[in-house]
Amino acid sequence: MNSLLFLKIHHKIVQFFLCVSFFVCFLSTSSLYSQKKQYTVVLDAGHGGKDPGKVGYGKYKEKDIALDIVLRVGKILEKENDIKVIFTRKNDVLIDLWERGRIANKADADLFVSVHCNAHNSQASGSETWILGLHANSRNFEVAKAENEVILLEENYKEKYKGYNINSPESVIGLTLEQEENLDKSIALASTVQENFKGNLHRVDRGVKQAGFVVLHQTYMPSILIETGFLTNKKEGAYLNSKKGKSEMATAISKAIIKYIDNARLNTVAVLSDELSVVSSSGDEPAYFKVQIASGKSKIKTASYNFKGLKGVERVPVEGYYKYYLGNTTNYETAKELLKKAKQKGYSSAFIAAFKGVERISLSEAIK
Repeated sequence: MNSLLFLKIHHKIVQFFLCVSFFVCFLSTSSLYSQKKQYTVVLDAGHGGKDPGKVGYGKYKEKDIALDIVLRVGKILEKENDIKVIFTRKNDVLIDLWERGRIANKADADLFVSVHCNAHNSQASGSETWILGLHANSRNFEVAKAENEVILLEENYKEKYKGYNINSPESVIGLTLEQEENLDKSIALASTVQENFKGNLHRVDRGVKQAGFVVLHQTYMPSILIETGFLTNKKEGAYLNSKKGKSEMATAISKAIIKYIDNARLNTVAVLSDELSVVSSSGDEPAYFKVQIASGKSKIKTASYNFKGLKGVERVPVEGYYKYYLGNTTNYETAKELLKKAKQKGYSSAFIAAFKGVERISLSEAIK
């Protein structure tokens, strides 16, 4: 075999293996980006059992309508391969508010959606969606108080809600930092729900509101409470109690959840891409790691009692928000131990952030 022929054969072999290597790398990268995260959604039908909730025109009971809508939402969501549905109740039983939150937290859910019906001594109508927050006014507090009164029907409620007074605004405010971290996400989902009610079903839009619902306060993921409409309104009560009404409301809610998850998935890819990028920084100073445990607009004192006993929490102002970090170390293994500690305390969304000087850098660069 002459040298020219040998070189040609060698070149072809090299090309072949390069193509195979590229194809394998392409498949690995594609699987990284195309693999879908499974989103866990906890669906909560308000009231139940000995607690009928609101009882309106035609003796329609909130507990029955809420359950029917929730089961329909679950049926739609379960058709999505990447969504796991968990119900706080699937029949006519009373579930403690504390237990509803525990179910969601134990499942490490991505979303918590509670469905209710409204009532008033007038012919008020319309749908509204609530997120946890400080009460904007006394009317919001009264709405939250009415929903929270179910606590008094629970066994051992004095022990479970020790120090909580449903008649006190200060009690329902509490320390909402963990939920505040998810405030924007909760608003996004709540807004989409209201858009569907108004745009698709032509319901009266009462907007997205904030109040201190205990069932929302118990959860640490993005959470909303939907008041589908007023059972005390003759026309709206009949609509909500009808098969058509419950089906349409369920479809609107499920579409909002699916849209939220689709958008969240796009944001996840964006974060992944950003994580792979390298931010240059000057100087030879070492990289260091912190564990971000929370963020929000509230300026919370960094005492350990405000952070479940965690000591050494740092508060850093960033563009109108405050970020709360645990630790400051140049050792990545130490940072991982701090992250583990934070998660054991309940900060499930905590993560390691890397810095060089005052500049945030990618984790991959810092580890190098």
